[in-house]
Amino acid sequence: MQASMSLRRGGKKKKGVGFKPLGRAIRYLGHYKRMAVTAYVFLFISVGAQLMVPQMVQNVLDAVINGMIAQQLQQIPSQFLSVALGKLGWTMQQFETISTNPERAIYWAGALIVLFAAIRGLFAFAQTYMSESVSQHVAFDFRNDLFSKIQRLSFSYHDRNRTGQLMVRATDDVEKVRMFMGQGLLLALQAVLLLTGTLIILALTNMKLTLFVLPILPLAFLLFMVFGAISQPLFSEVQRRLSALNTILQENMAGIKVVKAFVREPQEQKRFDDAAESLMNQQIRVSIIFSFMFPVVFLLANLGQAVVLYFGGVQLIDGTLSFGEWQKFSLYLVYVFFPIGQLGMIISMMSRASASAHRVFAILDAKNDVVDKEDASVLPPIRGDVVFENVEFRYYSEGEPVLTDVSFEAKAGQMVALLGATGSGKTTIINLIPRFYDATKGRVLIDGHDVRDVTLESLRNQIGIVLQETTLFGGSIRDNIAFGRPDATDEEIIAAAKAAAAHDFIMGFPDGYATPVGERGATLSGGQRQRIAIARALLLDPRILILDDSTSSVDLVTEYQIQQALDRLMKGRTSFVIAQRISTVLNADQILVLERGRIVARGQHEDLMENSPEYAEIYSSQLVEDIAPDAQN
Repeated sequence: MQASMSLRRGGKKKKGVGFKPLGRAIRYLGHYKRMAVTAYVFLFISVGAQLMVPQMVQNVLDAVINGMIAQQLQQIPSQFLSVALGKLGWTMQQFETISTNPERAIYWAGALIVLFAAIRGLFAFAQTYMSESVSQHVAFDFRNDLFSKIQRLSFSYHDRNRTGQLMVRATDDVEKVRMFMGQGLLLALQAVLLLTGTLIILALTNMKLTLFVLPILPLAFLLFMVFGAISQPLFSEVQRRLSALNTILQENMAGIKVVKAFVREPQEQKRFDDAAESLMNQQIRVSIIFSFMFPVVFLLANLGQAVVLYFGGVQLIDGTLSFGEWQKFSLYLVYVFFPIGQLGMIISMMSRASASAHRVFAILDAKNDVVDKEDASVLPPIRGDVVFENVEFRYYSEGEPVLTDVSFEAKAGQMVALLGATGSGKTTIINLIPRFYDATKGRVLIDGHDVRDVTLESLRNQIGIVLQETTLFGGSIRDNIAFGRPDATDEEIIAAAKAAAAHDFIMGFPDGYATPVGERGATLSGGQRQRIAIARALLLDPRILILDDSTSSVDLVTEYQIQQALDRLMKGRTSFVIAQRISTVLNADQILVLERGRIVARGQHEDLMENSPEYAEIYSSQLVEDIAPDAQN
């Protein structure tokens, strides 16, 4: 059902979200103001040094031409020299200086070119290093914020969203935002500085020639805006399809045994191929857009170059522009059209980053259905009284109720067993006690405290849980048992393992409690994983103990051992037990029989056998199932 809902959501066409999420992401640079400011100061110095080079080139060319002219003037008779100098605008002192050492200006200009190039290289390196460092810190913040948010989001959010999609947002989407912070933002600022500085210098050098170039710039910026508006939603769709592909990959890796057991490799390969082809087609659409854009950008740059060559050449012929100025103007013109040529890269990075930032903030802004109230109090040490008052629960506001008018009371120290068919509401009841979900109507009370009025941490710290689906984490057996109490002593861990009938098989491993469990506990059997999970819960010494069919993965002998241990450990604790076999809960203080979200019978075994047809039917059916195999043997 969730998969189909995801597909329906995925099938909707998404509108562009603009660049506001990117602006919000850029504000994360404020966490590292000193580093960011340093990077941008280095950028200013680097661009300033770059802007000085064409001026030095003009000085070299002017020195060469002046030297050539001075050599020719030396051949003129002295009586005509003053007239020639006057036409050139030279003084006799300038003529003598140039004639005596014509290479001096070339040496100085060449030395300054090398100096400015060195300054530019040094500060460009420093600026790149600082900006990459800042971007990595920002990515670190994003990933930590995402992980923290995902950890705090309620179960209902995870019910609606796939793991693979969340993984892509925490990795690939954050990386795209980081790349724009570390490269794209600096490229954009460099382009603005280079363009602004160059236009000022060109205007001061030759305003008339500059005016011929200016009309091309609005066309370039219009192109920038159009392609940005077109590409941003395309990149959003790329990221959505990448998430879908990653989800298929993650599901198959997690369920590889099931895929192989049911010989579904060809079908899963087809599903993956379809998702990969969909991603490829979308990326090709993006490539087509940019394949068209780059030639247009370079066309504009070449058009500007042609304008300068023509009108600058005319001025050069008319004598209103020197050869050095003309060459300087041509070099500066590269600085005008170089940023325009970078527009494609900047647009691409900006569009990708904006789409990814939107997806990242969609998680960070997600509403959490289960949160601490502003005035939530800390739950004091509890006795373990649990009361359900007219509880109703729906997973979706428009859906059918999963629980309807559920009311019961469990006294401290009692064992409460929940029985019923699949979908009857057993797991939902135990999920409401630690407040994995909030009741739609009614109240859940622990020692008289509404669970919604106390902090989640103080509530869950006093509840031990062993879920039906056992989850172990990478690390040793000891690490997994001590997951809820990392500071537990070896003696406490061993005691919990013995109580869960896990100590003997653990000591059977060469490394004992230091034995790695493998990914998701892959190196252990189902029964072994279950017993470690039970030991993990028992180490907390909780006042309320929840066992969701915790003996479902063990054999009869192990079940008997665990049951004996649990019988001892549940004394003095309020225990809620979901069991498939009635034999494991015959001694329960209270048995609740559920059917379609309602309690249809309650009491102890003997009473229910006499007064509850539903319970008697369950008991009889299980009795027949247990006898049938013996009769066949």
